[in-house]
Amino acid sequence: LGAAKILKAHESELDGMVKLMFQPAEEIFEGSKDMIASGVLENPRPDAALMIHVAAGMPLPAGTVVVSAPGVSAPAADYFTIRVHGKGCHGSAPQNGIDPLTAAAHILVALQEIHARELSASDEAVLTIGTFHAGEAGNVIPDTATMGGTIRTYDEKTRAYLKKRMTAIAKNVAEAFRASAEVSFGSGCPTLVNDGALSEKVTGYLKDLLGADRAFTTAELSGGKPARGGGSEDFAYVSHEVPSLMLALAAGEPSKGYVYPQHHPKVKFDESVLSTGAAVFVDCAMRYLKE
Repeated sequence: LGAAKILKAHESELDGMVKLMFQPAEEIFEGSKDMIASGVLENPRPDAALMIHVAAGMPLPAGTVVVSAPGVSAPAADYFTIRVHGKGCHGSAPQNGIDPLTAAAHILVALQEIHARELSASDEAVLTIGTFHAGEAGNVIPDTATMGGTIRTYDEKTRAYLKKRMTAIAKNVAEAFRASAEVSFGSGCPTLVNDGALSEKVTGYLKDLLGADRAFTTAELSGGKPARGGGSEDFAYVSHEVPSLMLALAAGEPSKGYVYPQHHPKVKFDESVLSTGAAVFVDCAMRYLKE
């Protein structure tokens, strides 16, 4: 909103059009996809797209901006649910039922072997089980056990392989324990791809605007090593349509009391950096259009 206010005040100085995208539902990977389907990238079609992600707990002074390196900077992500169906019975007579909890526990452990024994060391992937629910009473074997989680991958081949093997493992392990399992994949997003030319341009803009001590590339911070984030971002959908770039805005360093990272229940942000974010958007838009 700050960038919009400034750009509107200087609208006559713009050498083109700036389209503002207020992205909803990012955490469930649906916002950008829905906006694209509704025409956000048409009439007119953007030449480039820029986003800023605030980041608490970064070991950098508040207001520092980090520019993503060219290529993939954030993994594809997929939510999944595994439902294991057994046969409920009283806990004193397990022979009368089929325990979905036991089967689900073995499935959970078996899934970890995909990364350990089926992917090469160069295949970057993370499989996380974040929820596990079953039953209502401690003396009753339930009918069903349910797990939920995410997978994160950096290429479509590994992404497809994980989904295929997860489904096969869940079904076959469940069958070994006389149960059955179904695996469903919900909302997700592709990899976020940063445009090389745009990354180079914006790096120059920001070093001019903020100074060399407040604007860095991921390569500068990592000593030239590949620096990919583990979190996913549904701006990725935009990055597959037009040349795009993701920036990170440091919003509080641990030494100043901002010790908690994103998604922590105690996370807090240094809101003084919002003006920096607005200035970055405005400066990059105006300079890009002028060139």
